[in-house]
Amino acid sequence: MSTTIIFETERLKLRTLDADDAQFYLQLVNEPSFIENIRDKGIRKIAEAEQAIQTGHREVQEKMGFSLYLAERKEDKAAIGLCGLVKRDDLPGIDIGYAYLPAYTGKGYAYEANAGLLKYARTELKLTELLAIVSPHNQASSNLLEKLGFQLQETIPWKEGGAVKLFKRLLD
Repeated sequence: MSTTIIFETERLKLRTLDADDAQFYLQLVNEPSFIENIRDKGIRKIAEAEQAIQTGHREVQEKMGFSLYLAERKEDKAAIGLCGLVKRDDLPGIDIGYAYLPAYTGKGYAYEANAGLLKYARTELKLTELLAIVSPHNQASSNLLEKLGFQLQETIPWKEGGAVKLFKRLLD
C-alpha cells in the first residue's frame, strides 16, 4: 500500500494511512484521552488496526474522496495524530474529526492541521460548510473549534444515551 499526501502545512504533512501505520493507530485509539473523548473502538491487536485502516480509512477515501489522515511532523516524520473529514449517518453533513497523541497536544499542531483541512475542504473538495461534534466535557476541543471559526449550534442526543455538542462553520 502506498500513501498519498493530501496537503501540507508549515510543520506537518497530512497523508492517507497504510498498513505501516498500524502500530501508531493502535497506540492512538487506546490512549485514555481517545477513549474518554471519542470512544473505545475495541482495537487491541496490530491485525485489528490494519483492518481498521483498510476498511475505515482507505476504503472510505476511495468511496467518498476524503477520510481521516495521518498528521506527520515534517522535521522527523513522527506520526502525531489524525485529522480529516467524516460522513456519519447520524449527522446531516460532513464533519471534521481529529485526535492527537498526548505528547503532541498543546503545541499548536491541532490548530495548524485543522486550519489546513478547512482550506483543503473549501478549495479542493468545494465544500461550503462543515460540522463538528465534541463530547460536552471536552473543553479543549470546543475551544479549538471556536478558534477555527466554528459556532456552537446545540447539544444533541448521541449514541447510548449520551450527548454531543454540535458545531458548524460555513466555508467562505
